[in-house]
Amino acid sequence: MSNPLADMQKPEVIFCIGTNMTECHPVAATGIKKAIAKGSKMIVADPRRIGLADLSHLYLPLRVGSDVALLLAMAHVIQREGLANNDFIETRTEGIQDFLNHIEAFTPEWAATITGLNPKDIETAAILYASANRSAIYYTLGITEHICGVDNVQSLSNLALMTGHIGKEGTGLNPMRGQNNIQGAGDSGALPNNYPGFQSVLVPEHQAKFEKQYGRKVDLEKGITKVAALNQCGNQIRAMLINGENTLISDPDRHHCQQALESLDHLVVIDIFLTETAELADVVLPATAFAETDGTATNTERRVQRLRAAVSPPGKAKPDWWIIAQMAQRLGLSNFDYQHPKAIFNELCRLSPVYAGLNWERIEDGQYQWPVPEVGHPGTPVLHQDEFVNGRGVFKITSYRDPHETISNEYPIWLTTGRRLTSYHTRTQTGRSAGIDYLLAEEALEVNPNDMQEWGLTEGEWYYLSSSKGRVKIRVRATKKSPPGTVFASFSFSDVPINVLTGGGYDPITETAELKVCPVKIEPVYNR
Repeated sequence: MSNPLADMQKPEVIFCIGTNMTECHPVAATGIKKAIAKGSKMIVADPRRIGLADLSHLYLPLRVGSDVALLLAMAHVIQREGLANNDFIETRTEGIQDFLNHIEAFTPEWAATITGLNPKDIETAAILYASANRSAIYYTLGITEHICGVDNVQSLSNLALMTGHIGKEGTGLNPMRGQNNIQGAGDSGALPNNYPGFQSVLVPEHQAKFEKQYGRKVDLEKGITKVAALNQCGNQIRAMLINGENTLISDPDRHHCQQALESLDHLVVIDIFLTETAELADVVLPATAFAETDGTATNTERRVQRLRAAVSPPGKAKPDWWIIAQMAQRLGLSNFDYQHPKAIFNELCRLSPVYAGLNWERIEDGQYQWPVPEVGHPGTPVLHQDEFVNGRGVFKITSYRDPHETISNEYPIWLTTGRRLTSYHTRTQTGRSAGIDYLLAEEALEVNPNDMQEWGLTEGEWYYLSSSKGRVKIRVRATKKSPPGTVFASFSFSDVPINVLTGGGYDPITETAELKVCPVKIEPVYNR
């Protein structure tokens, strides 16, 4: 996030797109609710009438996968109405003229033919966002889990650059992280293209720094993504270590994923429970849970926090860092003789420019948000206040393109997937709570009531839901959350493995799967 969570209460206009925040980030979403209570206006763009839509001043029920078309048209309106922040553009950005020439053709009327929105609503959204003194954008996986995920993010960035709604309190471009310490994992180098601290693996000076630290040279090329790794299982990749992820349930194209993992010579899983993925492993190493572990975590607003063990771990469970360090030593790797997470964190601070001013003692109270470039620095709650990391913000040329797979006579219904408030991610934790199971015991397919009638579906009955990738059996439930022609289900339940259906396409840059768009058909189950 470019801005801290406290800033949620400060915008005049809040633009939420592709984020079901009240269900996926319910605690953080209280900031949005407080802002609205104080008079902030909110625009919500989402195919489903989610909880945020009911709180919004303008709801944009766009068709799944059409975000770029909406954002191009909003940029067109901002320029047409003279609402661009020319001073900010001149002093802080580059590439504006090519961008303005590009968006000239993308009128609200053009976008309406793709998004299904009213052109007047697109105009209203653009004018609201651009004309406020402080506007902020919030988004999550509804923006990134598309074949055009990078285009979606760049299109949002273009809006922030056009209006100057970045680098100030109550503004910014704010992606909400989907899981605890996802930000910290990226900070620590759990990315195929960066060393710790977002230092590119393609830069020789970075390579030299980490070669000196670890005594091993790594090629000057990007590593592979998990998608590529699964594709190489059984061939180039013969063994795999999965740490704290239920890959079999959370990843797209489950049949391919399972075949990939089963083709390995050796699979090791580190986890706190025997998940569906762990059941495929040759070796399962039991890890400690967060309340059993001393360590650190960096949250969605870049706040670095200490974790303190409150209870003793059960049985033979050990901290992840200890397990990995022990494995490394047995593989003959040096510099892995850590005795405490303090040593690991201080090593990160020595090697990472954005953590350089921190150490184990300084994060005692969790008051710092990176970058903290030197000792004595107060931290950086708001990014990009005076300049961008690369000097100037660059306008990117994006264009709308259809999802990888579109509806057809064979698969005439749009399926979009996501999470529910009561079932977190793959239910590794929430699925073991009787209280939560009482609230939501099974997955159901959300269908618009008009579609239920037109398609001859019966509430609560079982049906087959099929895509080009596979088929699952699922109950149906009528709800006005789903627009006509679009259905929704979460991927949380292993007995209704929705990700059997997904995985038709991937973003060419990040290789992120198009989990939010999947053409399907619904058929009756005759032999129940």
